[in-house]
Amino acid sequence: MTDKTGGAAFPVPATELHGTDTGMSLRDFFAAKAMNGIIANNAMIDTATDQTLEWVSKNAYQMADAMLKARSNK
Repeated sequence: MTDKTGGAAFPVPATELHGTDTGMSLRDFFAAKAMNGIIANNAMIDTATDQTLEWVSKNAYQMADAMLKARSNK
């Protein structure tokens, strides 16, 4: 596992890989899940402006980074 990305979100045995693409990182997976929660809550975001989309993206990755940090502290 890499500290920055958390490694692959859905790792597969090396014998099943065809090439070097291992898919999305665990960090990206966590950020996507966090983003879903943020945008599902109308109290958090009610219109999709450039500023709100940037805020959602930034905060989703902050949550993902916090989740990776919590995993490394277990």
